[in-house]
Amino acid sequence: MLAKRIIPCLDVDKGRVVKGVKFFEHRDAGDVAEAAMRYDAQGADELVFYDISASHEGRDLMIDVLREAAERVFMPLTVGGGIRSVEDCRLMLSNGADKVSINTAAVKDPDLIQRAALRFGRQCIVLAIDANRVQINGREQWKVFINGGRTPTDLEVVDWAKRGRDNGAGEIVLNVMNADGTLDGYDLEMTRAVSEAVDIPVVASGGAGELEHLADVLTVGKADAALAASIFHFGTYTIGQAKEFLSARGVTVRLEPQFGSKATVNSN
Repeated sequence: MLAKRIIPCLDVDKGRVVKGVKFFEHRDAGDVAEAAMRYDAQGADELVFYDISASHEGRDLMIDVLREAAERVFMPLTVGGGIRSVEDCRLMLSNGADKVSINTAAVKDPDLIQRAALRFGRQCIVLAIDANRVQINGREQWKVFINGGRTPTDLEVVDWAKRGRDNGAGEIVLNVMNADGTLDGYDLEMTRAVSEAVDIPVVASGGAGELEHLADVLTVGKADAALAASIFHFGTYTIGQAKEFLSARGVTVRLEPQFGSKATVNSN
């Protein structure tokens, strides 16, 4: 059985790590490179960081931030936010990213995932989905949002995940906006539905507040990886504590650091 992954997520705004609730009300959570080094030392399987306002503000890519982090850590890096073209993907991959995560641009240009996957390989291309439970004509629907969760679309979450897979995405990151930052747990129903609908890895995001939540989404939710922010950023738990808990619950994880930091840092 493949090991389940634990992935810290750095939401980056103007070069700083921030954390909000349901995509808004952000508070500062530290320096990007320092956070990356800390998680590398703790044995994180990967690190994801998103420039959360790049698409909304139409800003350039955060290449300097990426390069600084890549120079200091060994673990794989996935980067998203403001990626609008195959050339943007190339810039990220050539400056230290192992994977690029595409959200808004994939909705506006549905062929972008396919073009990028053909150029760089599907293992490098992640479709990020900002999903929201909404009421339409008195009926709940799961809809895709773009521009950092500011703009609704007509796309249905499970259908969009399938299209992304068919277009060449090698992985799905499902961030459920209703749960994001609440610490009340992942949306197990939606995560399971997407996981069962596609045959590529699904990374669950949004809502982790307890280690039990990680176990639930990796088992009940059938996710291949759990992405979390608040419980790690503010010192509630370390990556090591999370993995030890999951292992004790029978979830297969990598207990030993796989990469080793390029710098000596305090992992506590």
